[in-house]
Amino acid sequence: MPPVITLLLGVHAHQPVGNFPEVIEDAHQRCYKPFLHTLHAYPDFRFAAHFSGWLLDWLRERHPADMELLADMVRRGQVELFSSGDTEPVLAAIPHRDRVGQLQVLNDKLAAWTGVRPQGAWLTERVWESAVVPALAETGIRYVTVDDYHFFCTGKTADELDGHFSTEEDGRRLDLFPISEALRYRLPFSPAHEVIAYLENLAEQGRGAAIYFDDIEKFGIWPETYDWVYHRGWLKALIEGVLASPKIRPATYADFHARHATRGIVYLPTTSYSEMNEWTLPMPAARHYADFVAAEKAAGRGDLHRPFLRGGIWRNFLSRYPEANWMHKRMQGLSARLAGIPNPPPDLVDELYRAQANDAYWHGLFGGLYLPHLRRAVWNNIVALEAALDALQARPALAGLDADLDGKTETFAHNDALQLVLRDDGLGALHELTSYQLRHNFGDTLRRYREHYHDKIGSGESRHDGEGIASAHDIVRFKHPVSVEDIVPDPLPRAVFLDELNGATITDYAADALQLRRAGIAKTYALGGDRLTVSWHLSGLAGQHFITRLNLAMPSCDGFLGRYVLADGSIPGGFGAPLQLAAADRLTLDDGVLGGKIALLASRPAEISAAPLKTVSQSEAGFEKIMQAVELCWAWEIPGDDCTLHLHLDITPQP
Repeated sequence: MPPVITLLLGVHAHQPVGNFPEVIEDAHQRCYKPFLHTLHAYPDFRFAAHFSGWLLDWLRERHPADMELLADMVRRGQVELFSSGDTEPVLAAIPHRDRVGQLQVLNDKLAAWTGVRPQGAWLTERVWESAVVPALAETGIRYVTVDDYHFFCTGKTADELDGHFSTEEDGRRLDLFPISEALRYRLPFSPAHEVIAYLENLAEQGRGAAIYFDDIEKFGIWPETYDWVYHRGWLKALIEGVLASPKIRPATYADFHARHATRGIVYLPTTSYSEMNEWTLPMPAARHYADFVAAEKAAGRGDLHRPFLRGGIWRNFLSRYPEANWMHKRMQGLSARLAGIPNPPPDLVDELYRAQANDAYWHGLFGGLYLPHLRRAVWNNIVALEAALDALQARPALAGLDADLDGKTETFAHNDALQLVLRDDGLGALHELTSYQLRHNFGDTLRRYREHYHDKIGSGESRHDGEGIASAHDIVRFKHPVSVEDIVPDPLPRAVFLDELNGATITDYAADALQLRRAGIAKTYALGGDRLTVSWHLSGLAGQHFITRLNLAMPSCDGFLGRYVLADGSIPGGFGAPLQLAAADRLTLDDGVLGGKIALLASRPAEISAAPLKTVSQSEAGFEKIMQAVELCWAWEIPGDDCTLHLHLDITPQP
């Protein structure tokens, strides 16, 4: 008998909460559908699959016949479905009660649909912290997959990682399968015959299992993969090659787990996959880390020293990006409020869970912090949940606390229509401006950051030589032209009502709730119904130049449904174009995606200018410019030494 290796192949399918329907539909047509149809024709090829609960609901509603193929493969024992948090949260980043709740939702959903209760779970972005073990064990999960890198950090070698290991936390057991990075980088990028040869070579070495679990989107959505995997027959060639080989036996994780004992106890450090450990570092630490790793590889010490080059951890995104941290802490605060309500309505729990979806909280080659529609989806649910909780359990109209743990007090002021959050950081600007009617935070902007991958700009587009196709990790592409000026980082937050005097941003306001003061200026915020009024009393500043700058998140961004409307009803252009008005006291921002508008009215005519705020980020499709906000400036020459300016914002739904 020839030596035989068990192939444990798993695929992970997920789309962010709030992603565009056309994007999800395209993913289904180019990836999920052809993958399922191809595998269904080979009942002897056993594998595992994970579909996030939110995506599974979407696909089952719109493509029931295709998803029935998956259910049929489960029932005939070909496919093992893995669970996770229903909306794909990073389990380590949400409270224990929500970990349990999220897991139970998807566990129950899968059991009701297929008749099989999941034993395995997918860890979002393979973010491992031992604190997640009790929730997984409590919900009936027996094993999860993590990267082999996690094990290397404990001193394990690749030769040892051909089975599952056991860990525990607080006496709760969980088994761990180490995903092979070597396979992750081969599938589907290397020719199928090379993958088969690689697996057969592992069998000849006496390896027990080859373990793979990675994004299904690599099989059709990543650049070049649709043609390669389906039209050019890579997937069929792989399946047929595996089934024809006497040295490879495809199996589900459940089968392997039932037939093989644990390889022993292991305690993993807090980490994720190695690329994530670089992405989570800020500049210049990210550059130093990448340079150091590259130098070690060049010196031939890469594999030897890699376990000791840890980089950062996923939670660093929350300290690196204040915008992500603010969303996260607002979500945590609402989770605590919801937990205090006995038997909360299910729709409120759903809103909380959708606000915990991971994608908008981080950024690397993947991750959606830079994508406004994904952040907006989180905020839609945060705002809706907060309004519902206020209706059930009223809170003070004015309160101050350090909500995001940054050492500064945030003042929350709200009524039934609006909420503003003012941070005591000297800027005197709004960190959040929320409309409950529109379920939207107009302060949901993103400043420009210096990212490590910006160093690739100017290197030209990459080329790939040889057989197979290139991974998105190795490709440099440009969806839009990018200049050096486009990547200059912002020194200050992109807040609402940042004030300038004679060209210099005011940074020394002293705050007393909604009253702010500094030499010559007293600034006040006042809420009344759906109107926010900002007032400045200016003393001894005659003839000086005063500006207030509003960075407003408008959901239409530079799309055709966002437009400026002048006092006479004329439309000078959309949010994606610059705007200049010499002397005006009215301007309306009308947004069809939002389904609402902001009407601004000043007590004195101003010079008004507006321009789109765009950031540069990288995705698997290449470098792209993304509009984050409208940067709107109102400028006045102060007419006298005792002057008061008012700017009213009426935030209302479209009629």
